[in-house]
Amino acid sequence: MTMFRLVTIEREYGSGAAAIAAKLAEHLGWKLWDRLITQEIARVANVDASAVMQCDERCDSRLHRLAKSFWRGSYERNSAALGSQVFDTDRMMSMMSETLNKIAREGNAVIVGRGAPYLLRENSDAFHVFLYAPRAEKLRRIMAQGHRKDEALELVDSVDEERIAYVKHYFNADWPTRSLYHMMLNTAVGDDSIVQTIVDTMRLVEGRPKATDYEHPNVTASPR
Repeated sequence: MTMFRLVTIEREYGSGAAAIAAKLAEHLGWKLWDRLITQEIARVANVDASAVMQCDERCDSRLHRLAKSFWRGSYERNSAALGSQVFDTDRMMSMMSETLNKIAREGNAVIVGRGAPYLLRENSDAFHVFLYAPRAEKLRRIMAQGHRKDEALELVDSVDEERIAYVKHYFNADWPTRSLYHMMLNTAVGDDSIVQTIVDTMRLVEGRPKATDYEHPNVTASPR
């Protein structure tokens, strides 16, 4: 029987996934890879963590992509060199796959976001979860973190719009791609209930066909 050795958690913004993932990792005695992924990418790329955060689950601006095309097409060595040193989402994605696969090989990990369900979709050790919540619940959680209502209203839509564009650009897939997940849960039922449901379901489905055993025709792993 195959035992799961990692959990990936994809989420709508404001669904409480960060806290739930932390509780799940503590319950399982596994390592939580959320902000640690940002730190690891920054360490390997030798850039400040803030540069990685700017690229986190979003696409580069159209102006940046235009500038990079110019750099790549330029005959001036300085421009070409500059283009190769810029840390952007293309460079981050090339590192992300390697980083997540390294985490997966080590196992006993809970991974939050970062395209993990797409990059690790063929990994039979992985249990994939998608967390969502009603809009009112997401606004409540965001405002509880100290944001004003107008800020919460802006964030609840804009962050997920960036994630939709990110997944479409880098994986040529819809967000969420439902066929990737073992389960999709409404977090309005409470964090502890979500953690227990994930743990119980992992035990129930171990040894059975995984979501990754099925074909995902709309998912590609390489950037456009």
